[in-house]
Amino acid sequence: MAADLTVLRDHLTQALGDKLVSVQEKLQELTVVVRAADLLSAMTTLRDSDALRFEQMIDLCGMDYSEYGGEGEWMGKRFAVVYHLMSVSRNQRLRVRVFAEEDSFPVLPSVVNIWSVSNWFEREAFDLYGIVFTGHPDLRRLLTDYGFVGNPFRKDFPLSGHVEMKYDPSQQRVVYQPVSIDPREVTPRIVRDALYGSVRG
Repeated sequence: MAADLTVLRDHLTQALGDKLVSVQEKLQELTVVVRAADLLSAMTTLRDSDALRFEQMIDLCGMDYSEYGGEGEWMGKRFAVVYHLMSVSRNQRLRVRVFAEEDSFPVLPSVVNIWSVSNWFEREAFDLYGIVFTGHPDLRRLLTDYGFVGNPFRKDFPLSGHVEMKYDPSQQRVVYQPVSIDPREVTPRIVRDALYGSVRG
């Protein structure tokens, strides 16, 4: 496996050139980082290069690095998108990470025209992290309601949310109101008897 990763690393270095910010090998997988400005050309190269042939995007997810590595240790950009690519013809996988330039308003180009499967994945990252994908044909919320306030997977989003939805019988419709639940942290309590894990005869 290590030999295959060495060959893949060489092909990536040759194909992407200066678009490649970094390459990291961990858990027998390669993760490459590219800049947001180079994302579309790098992804097109990964798909079309004869030496790479990453025909399929199997996953796309948003990331919030605001508390990564502990309180106050992360010095990089806050939001990123991670793409998991697979080459069926070459039997290899690759993880691509790209950071949004602005923390206050994260924006990345859409890869829908490269892999159409990314349509719903990008909508999910938009909904849950607030990452905007320019060029997306139909960027709408996917998992939360249209009137939902905020992005629930951001690390600064309260556990109980900002608003709650309920049916108002007097108005005969669903209404939104500020959350009436006091935020609390629930820690599971594990109770074991004195002989837990010992051999019983």
